[in-house]
Amino acid sequence: MHADIGYLSSPFAQCLIDPEQDKVLLASLEACRFFALDIPEVMQTRASHLFKGELAEFIVFTEETLEKGKAWAPNMMLNGVDVEISSKSVIQGDKKLLQICFQNSDEIAIRRDRAEAQYHYRSGLGQWRRINRIFQEFERHNHLLLDAAGEGIYGVDSEGRTTFVNAAAEKLLGWKAAQLSGKNIHRIIHHSHTDGSEYHVVECPIYQAFRDGIVRSVDDEVFWTRDGNPINVEYTSTPIKDCGHVIGAVVIFRDVTEKKRDHQRLLDALDEVEKLKQSLEMENAYLQEELDSEFNHHQIIGHSTAIQHVLERIELVAPSDVTVLISGESGTGKELIARAIHDASARSQRSLIRVNCAAVPAELFESEFFGHAKGAFTGATSDRPGRFELANEGTLFLDEVGEIPLQLQSKLLRVLQEQQFERIGESQTRHIDVRIIAATNRDLKKQVAEGLFREDLYYRLNVFPIESIPLRLRQEDIPMLAQHFLLKAAKKANKSGLKITSPQLDKLQAYAWPGNIRELENVIERQVILARGSYLNFDDLIVHSSNASLPLDEPGRPGLLTEQEIKKKEVFNLVTALKQSQGKVSGKGGAADILGIKSTTLESRIKKYGIDKRRFKI
Repeated sequence: MHADIGYLSSPFAQCLIDPEQDKVLLASLEACRFFALDIPEVMQTRASHLFKGELAEFIVFTEETLEKGKAWAPNMMLNGVDVEISSKSVIQGDKKLLQICFQNSDEIAIRRDRAEAQYHYRSGLGQWRRINRIFQEFERHNHLLLDAAGEGIYGVDSEGRTTFVNAAAEKLLGWKAAQLSGKNIHRIIHHSHTDGSEYHVVECPIYQAFRDGIVRSVDDEVFWTRDGNPINVEYTSTPIKDCGHVIGAVVIFRDVTEKKRDHQRLLDALDEVEKLKQSLEMENAYLQEELDSEFNHHQIIGHSTAIQHVLERIELVAPSDVTVLISGESGTGKELIARAIHDASARSQRSLIRVNCAAVPAELFESEFFGHAKGAFTGATSDRPGRFELANEGTLFLDEVGEIPLQLQSKLLRVLQEQQFERIGESQTRHIDVRIIAATNRDLKKQVAEGLFREDLYYRLNVFPIESIPLRLRQEDIPMLAQHFLLKAAKKANKSGLKITSPQLDKLQAYAWPGNIRELENVIERQVILARGSYLNFDDLIVHSSNASLPLDEPGRPGLLTEQEIKKKEVFNLVTALKQSQGKVSGKGGAADILGIKSTTLESRIKKYGIDKRRFKI
């Protein structure tokens, strides 16, 4: 009974708990007051209910006490109050009970502060007053300067407590000097990094100055305002010494938020300039490539009915943005037609970007057409715009469009339909405004029937067809073309006064020109180099009728064959065998088996004639 009375009158909030029965056996009056219950109510309440706000932590705490004999928890929320709890196990008979004592954390902190103050008072009150006077003197002597300064200035003692704050600092931080005075300013304005993670005092350069007495300058940190917003600052922390000992520091800081924004805007602008520079360099490289190509003149030469018809169609379609498909044999000047359309269009001030689709490897198709981001794949060391992007607001000329692999045609179709794409390795959708002109020496309609070309892509390209006329069907233009190429070749070879006689022109007009205009230009350039007098001679040119040239898909004709015809017949045989074998070269049923030759021999001939096996595969 006496023990119960002593327990009740204990000055501490404490209780004796049976953890197995979840029952309160004894409770002091202080504990009853804490829980706002009388003694019978406390005794009838389950122990777990008293700790319901921190039940999980209380269970762990109980286990620790039973295991180790005692436990301590510095922060636990009970009945809406932050408390510090200590416990020990008590053996009563065959049971283990818990003796728990809890105290209000704020009251403990107050008592500790008082004890610490008494300690300082007893051990170093004179020193503290002397340090405080130093900062007061500093503030008094520099009062006008501190108030006039545009930068924020504050002082801290060696414990991090604020000693003074100037008007500029008040304005920047939103705190009044009186609200900061005597408080740990690091916990108020310097407690977190930009990402919100905790900024420990031991990492703070201002506090480091208290240990080593070195001036610290920092140009990329944040202070937190009273509203909880971060401001970018740069600051200098200068230690203050007294008798050789660091007693605090003066911190001068300025808000550089706008400065950082300006810097970022400058970086973004420079990045944009670099991208534009790169784009222009790429565009110039493509244009130089075009200038260096064989057909670098943009004038269509001729007065034949056939060429006049082509010029009429160019004049009709040029002002619009309609997609044009130019078909015709190799060397007939399809690119000249494309350039003429571009030059006569409203896009003439922008670039005509040419893509030789036959020269783009399948694995580089997307990168070449749509570009890639830095790091998108091995070797992508920088951002690179594709040809669609370079042709924006201009014209994209897809030469040899029939050579695009079937599996890649759908990607091209999507861009043509939607006028938008993404670079490889980039999620940003880019919108473009590009006029498409395509050219081919293949029969695309036949390729569609054979499953080698997408029908929807064919109709997307073939909106306005133009046929490039072979030279054998416009023989009356040969004299004009020959004279043009003669002047060009003579200038290149540094020969003047060269001429072509009428009989020699007749020979040129009588030839079938299977290689078309390109062959005519090459023949004249060769004869200019070989010329020893003033006149060119074409006697070694084999003359045939205008229909002498054999198409690729015709078996030939009886009688004597020229070297050119033999070559065409051999190419025809190779192509036919590859069609039948669906692109298979070796093995049973392969093209080599069909032709009765070794597969290595066939591979050599395929390479010799530049035949693409991939277009025969299904």
